Amino acid sequence: MASLEFTGVSKSYDGPVRVIDKLDMNVGDGEFVVFVGPSGCGKSTLLRMIAGIEDITGGTLRIDGQRANELPAARRGVAMVFQSYALYPHMTVQENMAFALKMAKRPQVEIDAAVKRAAEVLGITALLQRKPGALSGGQRQRVAIGRAIVRNPKVFLFDEPLSNLDASLRVQMRVELARMHQALGTTMIYVTHDQVEAMTLGDRIAVFNEGRLEQIGTPRELYDRPVNRFVAQFLGSPAINFLPCQLTRGADGGRQVALASGERLALGDSDLLTGGHAPIELGVRAEHWQLCGEGEGLKARVDLVEYLGDVVIVHASLASGHAVTVKLTSEVACPEASTLIHLKPQPGRAQWFDQGGRTLQ
Repeated sequence: MASLEFTGVSKSYDGPVRVIDKLDMNVGDGEFVVFVGPSGCGKSTLLRMIAGIEDITGGTLRIDGQRANELPAARRGVAMVFQSYALYPHMTVQENMAFALKMAKRPQVEIDAAVKRAAEVLGITALLQRKPGALSGGQRQRVAIGRAIVRNPKVFLFDEPLSNLDASLRVQMRVELARMHQALGTTMIYVTHDQVEAMTLGDRIAVFNEGRLEQIGTPRELYDRPVNRFVAQFLGSPAINFLPCQLTRGADGGRQVALASGERLALGDSDLLTGGHAPIELGVRAEHWQLCGEGEGLKARVDLVEYLGDVVIVHASLASGHAVTVKLTSEVACPEASTLIHLKPQPGRAQWFDQGGRTLQ
C-alpha cells in the first residue's frame, strides 16, 4: 500500500492550455479515491501521469513519500487496468494472469501462488484453464483485474474499467471491486464519468472540471455540501433543480425569495441567507421537494409522470416557464399529467448559489 501526494502538479501539451492545472491533493494509504468529471476534464490524463505513461509538466508527485516525476513506470509500484481487456487470445486465463510475473522471471511457485490467490479473490478459479474467447465480458474484466492483482502493486489504477459492460454487469462488478478493496486493502484510484460508480465505490470523490480540482470529499459531503454549482449539478440523478431568484422581505418582514414569475417562497429558520438583494440561485434536489397545500410554495403544472416502482419522477413547469423535477416515493399519492401541484423545499434542504456559481453556505 502507498499514499500519493500531488503538489502543484500540472500537465501541458503544445500551447498555453493546461490539461491539469496546479493540482494539490493527497490520497491516503489504502484509500479508494474516484476521479470523476465530464469528458476532457483531465482525469484519465492524471491517471496516466501517476502510472508514468505521461510526463509531468510541473509540480511534484510523490508515491509513498518518494518523488516519482522521473521514476520509470516499472519502478513506481502501480498496476493499471484499462477500459479494454487487452487479453492474449491464445493464452488461458492462468497464462494471461501469470504473464507479467513470468516476464519478470519470478519463481514458478511464486507465480502459481499469486495467480491462485488472485483467482480466489475474484471468484474465477474455475475459469483458469479457459481462453478469453470462452468468457463473458464480466469474466474477461475480472481476468484483466486479476492480471494486475498478481503483481501485488502499491497502487491500483482503474481507467473506466466497466464502461464496456452492460448495466447489470456493471452493478455486479461494482460489488466485486468493493469486495476486492476490502480484501486487499490496497490504495486504489478509479476514473469514471459515471456518477453512480463514483458515489457507490469511493471513500472519497475528486470532481474535476477543465483540468481543475473543483472539490474532493466523501460522497455525502459532495452531495449535501457542494462547493459550487458545477459539483451540485454533476452529482445526483435526476439532476438538481436550479431556479433564479432574489432575496427579499415579505409584508410581515419575513425572509423570502422572489422568482422570475413573481412568485415568492418563504424561508424557514433552517434555510440560509441574510441581507442583500443581489440575484442568486435556488438549488433543490429532486427528492428534496415536498408537496404542499394550495396557497403554499410554488405552483407547477405536471407535464409527465414516470413510475419507476419504488419512486415516481414528476416533470413539471412553473409559471415562469422553468422546468422542475420532483422525486416522490411510490407511497405518495401520484399526481397526474396536466394537473396543478404546489411545491416547496423540505426544511433545511435548499441550496443557494451566487452569480459566480459559488455556494452561499
